[in-house]
Amino acid sequence: MNNRYRYAGVAAVLLAVTAAVVVLDKPDGPEAKPADLRGSIMARMRTTLEQADPGQHHHAGHQAQAAAGGEQAKPPVICGVYVYGHEPAEATTLAGVRTVYGFHLCGVAEQKRPWDVAVKLAGPVILDLTTEPVGIQVVEATAEVKYIDRLRQMFPEKYAELAQKEALSDAEMADLRSRYDDAAGL
Repeated sequence: MNNRYRYAGVAAVLLAVTAAVVVLDKPDGPEAKPADLRGSIMARMRTTLEQADPGQHHHAGHQAQAAAGGEQAKPPVICGVYVYGHEPAEATTLAGVRTVYGFHLCGVAEQKRPWDVAVKLAGPVILDLTTEPVGIQVVEATAEVKYIDRLRQMFPEKYAELAQKEALSDAEMADLRSRYDDAAGL
C-alpha cells in the first residue's frame, strides 16, 4: 500500500512539473507578443512589396519594369525583409502599427533567370500602413544629398544606425532564394 501512495505522489509531481513547463513555454506571454508582432509585420512587408508594382520600390537606378518586359506579363517579384522597428513603438498588434522601418531585398523572377543575374531591388525601406495602398519609400541619394545623409533624414536615429549594419538574416536569405528559384522555374 505504501508503494501505491509513493507512485501517486511521483505522478502528481510529474504532472505539476509538466503543467508548469507548459505554462512557462506558452507562446502568449509578454516575451512572445513582440515576436508574433514582428512576424506579422514581416509578413505584411513581404506581401506589400511582392504585390506592389516594382517601380514603387526601385532605387539606385534600377528600373524593374523595363527589365521585366514593359507591357507584357510581369514576372513576380520575390522579397526578403528585415524589420528594424515600427512606430508607434508601443503598438502590440499589427493594426496599431502606422509606420514600419526595415530592409528589403527583392528579385524580379524572370523564367529560367538565375538569382545571380536577376534584377534586384534592395535597401532600407519605410512602409506607411495608414494608406491604401500601403505607402512605400526607399532611401535614395539625390544630386544634393548623399545616401547616408538621406538615410538619416528619413529614419529615426536608432533605426538609421541599424540600417547601416543589418540586412537579411541567413534564414530569411535562404527562404528568399528558395522562393525565387521556384518562381523562376529553376
